[in-house]
Amino acid sequence: MFNMNGETVSYDLENNALVIIDQTKLPNERIRLSLKTKEEIVSAIKELKLRGAPCIGVSTAIALAVLANDSKAETEEGFTEEFLSNCDCLIASRPTAVNLSWAANEMKNVLFSCKGKSLDAIKKALQDKALAIHSDDISRCKRIGEYGAELLKDANAILTHCNAGRLACVKYGTALAPVYIANENGHRIKVFADETRPLLQGARLTASELIDAGIDTTVICDNTASFVMKNKMVDAVLVGADRIALNGDTANKIGTSAVAVLADYYNIPFYVCAPFSTFDKNTLTGEEIEIEMRNESEISEMWYEKRMTPENAHSINPAFDVTDNMLITAFITEKGVIKPSDIKNCL
Repeated sequence: MFNMNGETVSYDLENNALVIIDQTKLPNERIRLSLKTKEEIVSAIKELKLRGAPCIGVSTAIALAVLANDSKAETEEGFTEEFLSNCDCLIASRPTAVNLSWAANEMKNVLFSCKGKSLDAIKKALQDKALAIHSDDISRCKRIGEYGAELLKDANAILTHCNAGRLACVKYGTALAPVYIANENGHRIKVFADETRPLLQGARLTASELIDAGIDTTVICDNTASFVMKNKMVDAVLVGADRIALNGDTANKIGTSAVAVLADYYNIPFYVCAPFSTFDKNTLTGEEIEIEMRNESEISEMWYEKRMTPENAHSINPAFDVTDNMLITAFITEKGVIKPSDIKNCL
């Protein structure tokens, strides 16, 4: 699957392009896309050709560098205005994932720090920052995996929801990083992957990358999670995150909060794996997190030859829900394992 040095997203410097794996085509087709225009990039984000909070963040940084390099602005003022407009456009494409705005702000800081320099120097600084963010994601996720693998040293199986593996980041992933690192260390951990309706990220993406890596994988319907927990088939739940509030409330793919409630009931540890870029100190609680609402057709028509619901039946299709901090055992981060109550002291 991974023909870009094992990476989901990369920066093609020679052709000045953001290169991604089209995740909407998996598992049946494996297609690389080379994106160069704002319209292509925004469309790829909205249509989930690239997805996963860290992946979106890294892609945003690379996209801004790509667009900056192609800028025809002749003055610093015009260049800055264009750059900030590009930031606003990308941020608006998917509002829930904080990594997107985080990456845009990191790139803005580089722009502002270069005030008074030549446009070529500014473009080079932005390019260097995008490459640094790309490299940093790999190292952060590997450390998440190392801390998580230690927590799972006695585990035989875990359950995960949606996709927070390689496809959601650059290389190791977040929630699946502990499984990959454990596997590298000779500890084989079985994974139960929720299918994750309606977009089937678990069935299509998580299963694809795990099978490619030789990991024992079982795809289950979302409503089967309670069955495997009740029958003691899993030792822990590992999920990713799109935004974590200051109090520990966590937005992740729709259905995550239901899995957390089940894990709490069956006394199974529930871990959120995420880099510190996913923590939002400006969001105090989960009630402040904007939830993206997606088209009803993803539920009624997207995966079917014929419509699955009556024409006049309505659907509600939130992309995310918020898991209360009290249901989260701990966060596994690149800086170690922390409790929800300790977040304020770590940011």
